[in-house]
Amino acid sequence: QILNPHFLSPRNLTNLMVQIADIGVISIGIVLVLLLGEIDLSVGSVSGLGAGVVAVLNVKHGVPAIPSLAAGIVTGTVIGFLQGFWFTRFKIPSFVVTLAGLLAWEGALILILGTTGTINVFDPTIDALAGNFLSVTQGWVVAIATVVAYVASMLLTRRRRARAGLEVGPVTGLLLRAVMAAVLVLVAVFILNSDRGVPVAALILVGLVVIFDYIVRRTPWGRHVLAVGGNAESARRAGISVTGIRLSVFTLAGALAAFGGIIAMSRVLAVSQSSGGGDVLLNSIAAAVIGGTSLFGGRGTVWSALTGALVIGSINNGLDLLALSAAIKFMVTGGVILAAVTVDAVARQRRQSAGRA
Repeated sequence: QILNPHFLSPRNLTNLMVQIADIGVISIGIVLVLLLGEIDLSVGSVSGLGAGVVAVLNVKHGVPAIPSLAAGIVTGTVIGFLQGFWFTRFKIPSFVVTLAGLLAWEGALILILGTTGTINVFDPTIDALAGNFLSVTQGWVVAIATVVAYVASMLLTRRRRARAGLEVGPVTGLLLRAVMAAVLVLVAVFILNSDRGVPVAALILVGLVVIFDYIVRRTPWGRHVLAVGGNAESARRAGISVTGIRLSVFTLAGALAAFGGIIAMSRVLAVSQSSGGGDVLLNSIAAAVIGGTSLFGGRGTVWSALTGALVIGSINNGLDLLALSAAIKFMVTGGVILAAVTVDAVARQRRQSAGRA
């Protein structure tokens, strides 16, 4: 902002929210995989292939948008299931399985695109994913509904804890969190409404984060994911289906990767042989790690996908505004990733030392 005052302008911040939507969605799947203590290196290639399937069906074969979109997501889901099955059935490290997938699905994208190389997409339904914005009124309605839902969720949690005989914090703390959330949401919507409005893509990203955050924190499946990531053998002895949890997580990661690729396609209105390549994988993993998800498994939140994507997106967007080269962007991003992983490793060592003490 100091070097380029356009960085915090409503137009650039609106662009930033659209730009991070695809990486954020892919990163949700990466967070789930990292919670298991595993890794998925194929998400970039899967995102490109999912978008390629949609474009080929819609443009070359005239299939309507909705079935084409469904086919793209199903493609990612099947790939995720296949890789999860290979990983769990043959006990091959997920690193190796998904590294093979990175190459294989990139080849599959080139194959289905054929000699065309690039397919331009003009369907209005597909374009709406990243090209549409809420009206001013719709934006304020969403903002107020979000604040009301957040406050209601806090009150419900407080009531449940009280009924269970658990300690509840002071009311002032709840009010402070409610006020901070309201200010954050209302200011964000005000800024976005100053330009084109709240992007539909950003709304999709935040909605998916909220849904998966609830699933991880509030459902037995989510608790089982954390248990398996914390200690797979202990989870197995407790009766948790470790194989089933791992298989389901990799399946979801594939579906989310394909959906993220579709959003990216909607933003640029095209798919090419390089879709899903470049720094897509790097940024997706970086977003999860920078957001606070541990590489060692069992610790992290789905919200880290959003916060990390904002950090990565801000770095890339800001360096682009400063007209710096891709080399500088890669070096800065690499430094931020190393710093985040170092903080995580130091915190983990301190917890282990405290546990031994």
